[in-house]
Amino acid sequence: MEKMSRVTTALSGSALTGRTMHCHLDAPANAISVCRDAAQVVVAGRSIFKIYAIEEEQFVEKLNLRVGRKPSLNLSCADVVWHQMDENLLATAATNGVVVTWNLGRPSRNKQDQLFTEHKRTVNKVCFHPTEAHVLLSGSQDGFMKCFDLRRKDSVSTFSGQSESVRDVQFSIRDYFTFASTFENGNVQLWDIRRPDRCERMFTAHNGPVFCCDWHPEDRGWLATGGRDKMVKVWDMTTHRAKEMHCVQTIASVARVKWRPECRHHLATCSMMVDHNIYVWDVRRPFVPAAMFEEHRDVTTGIAWRHPHDPSFLLSGSKDSTLCQHLFRDASQPVERANPEGLCYGLFGDLAFAAKESLVAAESGRKPYAGDRRHTIFFKRKLDPAEPFSGLASSALSVFETEPGSGSMSWFVDTAERYALAGRPLAELCDHNAKVARELGRNQVAQTWTMLRIIYCSPGLVPSANLNHSVGKGSSCGLPLMNSFNLKDMGPGLGSETRLDRSKGDARSDTALLDSSATLITNEDNEETEGSDVPADYLLGDVEGEEDELYPLDSEHVHPEEPEYVLPQEAFPLRHEIVDTPSGPEHLQDKADSPHVSGSEADAASLAPVDSSFSLLSVSHALYDSRLPPDFFSVLVRDMLRFYAEQGDVQMAVSVLIVLGERVRKDIDEQTQEHWYTSYIDLLQRFCLWNVSNEVVKLSTSRAVSCLNQASTTLHVNCSHCKRPMSSRGWVCDRCHRCASMCAVCHHVVKGLFVWCQGCSHGGHLQHIMKWLEGSSHCPAGCGHLCEYS
Repeated sequence: MEKMSRVTTALSGSALTGRTMHCHLDAPANAISVCRDAAQVVVAGRSIFKIYAIEEEQFVEKLNLRVGRKPSLNLSCADVVWHQMDENLLATAATNGVVVTWNLGRPSRNKQDQLFTEHKRTVNKVCFHPTEAHVLLSGSQDGFMKCFDLRRKDSVSTFSGQSESVRDVQFSIRDYFTFASTFENGNVQLWDIRRPDRCERMFTAHNGPVFCCDWHPEDRGWLATGGRDKMVKVWDMTTHRAKEMHCVQTIASVARVKWRPECRHHLATCSMMVDHNIYVWDVRRPFVPAAMFEEHRDVTTGIAWRHPHDPSFLLSGSKDSTLCQHLFRDASQPVERANPEGLCYGLFGDLAFAAKESLVAAESGRKPYAGDRRHTIFFKRKLDPAEPFSGLASSALSVFETEPGSGSMSWFVDTAERYALAGRPLAELCDHNAKVARELGRNQVAQTWTMLRIIYCSPGLVPSANLNHSVGKGSSCGLPLMNSFNLKDMGPGLGSETRLDRSKGDARSDTALLDSSATLITNEDNEETEGSDVPADYLLGDVEGEEDELYPLDSEHVHPEEPEYVLPQEAFPLRHEIVDTPSGPEHLQDKADSPHVSGSEADAASLAPVDSSFSLLSVSHALYDSRLPPDFFSVLVRDMLRFYAEQGDVQMAVSVLIVLGERVRKDIDEQTQEHWYTSYIDLLQRFCLWNVSNEVVKLSTSRAVSCLNQASTTLHVNCSHCKRPMSSRGWVCDRCHRCASMCAVCHHVVKGLFVWCQGCSHGGHLQHIMKWLEGSSHCPAGCGHLCEYS
């Protein structure tokens, strides 16, 4: 979409006018260059080589330099440059390694002037000397740079960068003999054209290939570089060592970088892939672009400011086969959409809050942040009101400090070091972790561990200190095999009116009643499940069906030396026919007298308490299933883990996840588990709990987590004899052919734990070295070094 605003700029008597516009090209462009009067632009690519006139309303094609019937690789251009002193002189870098110069003043259709075929591979960059009309510099994929004198047919000098390929070369604007070159290995080299044998300076600028560089037009020593690591760095080359002045972080690999004229701290960049936009950055505020041009729909391959003294017009070519002129006034400004509010917690629990200055200034009584307890980590630069976009996104910082000692994380360290995550039965792990949490004052966490023990362990494993099994106290959770109810709680028609006469009936030898004060409890020796084979004491029940229905008794009230129980005769209720019971319910009498009633029903109807103190009635089957399966609580346990994770206690979530294992892991997705694991491991490493962190990694079942301690571990070892690095995989030095793991005390090969001094490289068995250092601090190998072991 074309924007209709126009700008007129006066430059030494002439005026630049224009608007944001674009034109369609015949093929994708690889590079563009502007002539010195800013009236024309040349576009070069693999299938295009044309010159366009820049008019006020549009681009007009002036000349097509691809002439001839046969296509030639000499016309397949990777780069193009227009001489800034001679408006008729062009140079192109071909993909076949040829450097071609073009003379637009020639009267024939073919404007080709000279061919230089000294490079063996693709030429990536060509550059004219800014003040010398006949000097041309080229950089190739073959790793060589060549300087050509256009008055001769061969190169004047060759520079070897000792690297795979040269990505960019640029003559310094201020230093006549100096040029900079960038390489695939991340290095930047400075050369003097008078000394082709070696470079003047070399330093590593980026982590990866450096694709572009540009000298500052005003500051003599400033050099901007861009690389695959998505960074643009500004270097001060006037110091003894290259000093990084600014660093801009972009979102994609940087393909081109150009300083903006008349703006000392502004530069434009475009990306090599993914990102199609062009950004203008203020290097002093490197996080948000000052301007952004969004006209292209494919990767931008070339950018150039229209005039070296006009900051308003930017030209660009792209793989979408368009040539654009961007008006700086029409650029979108991301800083306008930037959020001026921010919130962040500090390492010591402090809360930093940034908000608009207008909102903060409106609050009265706010004290400024002195920062006396911490090193200053936030900086607020005083902005220049004359700068563009300076006042659009400025915030004031407020810091809310915590009281000293309130943000202590000692509980986290103690918990991590004392928790037991594996190697014991589940019940012991839960009990141990609950005890640790209780000792650290974390009662909710301790209660959680206790509940997990109850859910996933057998009731026989729960100690009596935690659960009440006494019938007298009204607890029924300890009676999984027997149910009882109180006759006093029944209706008045049954509890008060049914008195059975004990004068009739037969006594059964297999019936026994216990006193109501007896306590029923599950066997504490049962360590596994309810179906354990551990022997227990039993009580014969007064029921029909199976002759010997067994109920467990409390082992504390049983004496194994007694062969049998001797019960008083009163404890046996007599069976008889129900007679003369006018106040009893008729349905019970009829049911008891009926010959069709089963024995168990008659027995249940004929039982009556011996006295008022006995209020328990034993039945032959369970009224309810007193134990729910662990899967019943899966949703509850899952929600509990999410609750702790959302509260920030990822330590509890991971610990429970490891202890319970497959019991709960199936209910939580892999991505969530991996997120919890990585968060907890990061916290452990922040507190230098390396052993605990490694244990968590080993116990995790996530593949992405379990491989963390199996990668990125490199041990660099030098030979203790010749001091050379050990390059082979074994422990035998390639140079002196001696074993590096020799004990300096016993002179034998160390096959176990090996310790050595990082100063002299001598060492040996751990026990031998420790014993040696008890009597002497000098190296046992006799080298005279004062060894230190951490």
